[in-house]
Amino acid sequence: MINLDFVKGKKVVVFGLGKAGMSSVKALAFGGAFVIASDDSKESKAALKNGNIPNVLVEDVESIDWNGVDFMVLSPGVPFTHPRPHKVVKLAQNAGCEIICDIELLYRANPKSKFIGITGTNGKSTTTALIGHILRSAGINCAVGGNIGIAALDLENLGSDGVYVIEMSSYQLDLINKTKFDISVWLNITPDHLDRHGGIEGYIIAKKNIFTNQGEGDLAVIGVDDSFSVNVFEGLKREAKISNIIPISVNDILEHGVSMKETLIIDGESARFGIELGELKKIQGKHNAQNICAAYVVAKHCGVTMEDFVQGVRSFDGLPHRMQYVREENGVVYINDSKATNADAASKALETFGNIYWILGGVPKSGGIESLQGYFPKIKHAYLIGEAQDEFAGTLQGKIEFTKCNDLKNAFIKAKKDAESCGEEQPVVLLSPACASFDQWSNFEERGDAFIAYVNG
Repeated sequence: MINLDFVKGKKVVVFGLGKAGMSSVKALAFGGAFVIASDDSKESKAALKNGNIPNVLVEDVESIDWNGVDFMVLSPGVPFTHPRPHKVVKLAQNAGCEIICDIELLYRANPKSKFIGITGTNGKSTTTALIGHILRSAGINCAVGGNIGIAALDLENLGSDGVYVIEMSSYQLDLINKTKFDISVWLNITPDHLDRHGGIEGYIIAKKNIFTNQGEGDLAVIGVDDSFSVNVFEGLKREAKISNIIPISVNDILEHGVSMKETLIIDGESARFGIELGELKKIQGKHNAQNICAAYVVAKHCGVTMEDFVQGVRSFDGLPHRMQYVREENGVVYINDSKATNADAASKALETFGNIYWILGGVPKSGGIESLQGYFPKIKHAYLIGEAQDEFAGTLQGKIEFTKCNDLKNAFIKAKKDAESCGEEQPVVLLSPACASFDQWSNFEERGDAFIAYVNG
């Protein structure tokens, strides 16, 4: 747990008692703050009360005494600006109260540590984990957390020689004030979470907060393979506030930047060397080439040798539910890509594999799967599930053979049978839903775990 001695004697509100919120309550209380904790969920409030943590008062929102509150820690799942601010946000603002997230507390507790922040619509979890793995493999003292895995305040106290590798969502970036990243990584932008930011412009503004406190001596790594990100890159270059801005691309070879073409990483500044991506079963695909490019720039900046970098990439196991290789049986490869909750994320798997027996559906995002039509020739059959199946059937009609399966289990049974009997070379049963999971599952992890259980059952 992070030591928050600097909050001793302060009065703090924590709203939202999920993973990050509960971690914040405990760290603040043990740091000597008086904590007022609240949530919309009666169950969450009751669970905290039963925990009997000293210096913690559990209240309904309407009962919070804002007099003397120093700041509020807001969980990232709570609406801050759109579609409309939660009532607790308005109450805090009316009281003149600073509103932050747990990562801001992590930074304030460890201002002499190095901070690496990673954001982007897709790929940020894998890139965060990959960077952490490479740094650890090279003997660098680091901790990985934030929007991935361990809550920020449950990480270790690393001190001045430590490196925090932090995945940053747009929600978290809305809630940082002083946090400064020594290295920022911006991977890509496609429309997502638009309801929480009032549109694509608000989403990009939130993401750009990762650069806000950077300056001379800091590094910004920016993917330039989408038009939104190109505009951000060009804007930062014009501002000339950050001294070192390095673009990365897997679409073009950059004269001043880092690129990957086929199996070759091309460093426009210093060196060329090859990594056989085809050998990396656990991090396949063009999008992972971008993740590797970003990790290369960060590792190089942190003093990792080329040998240690290559070894780190080769020994990385990947993350669950992100184009995860499950197994090969009877000539059929099974891939769990449950994390693909929008069309852009699903496109990465469709681009990577051939002879695809595609399981998709759930709660559809804006635009559905219209943007994926270029991949339709690679798909042998589609198996539709969840709320989206009628909408997706309309998109696929006359273009791809499909079956409405209603749920994942039925879809898996049909896809397995079809793939095993197809007579083609290495067919792939791919769960890449292009949808949120909330119609039938609690989250994408639960959906992916069910798929793995069906494969291994």
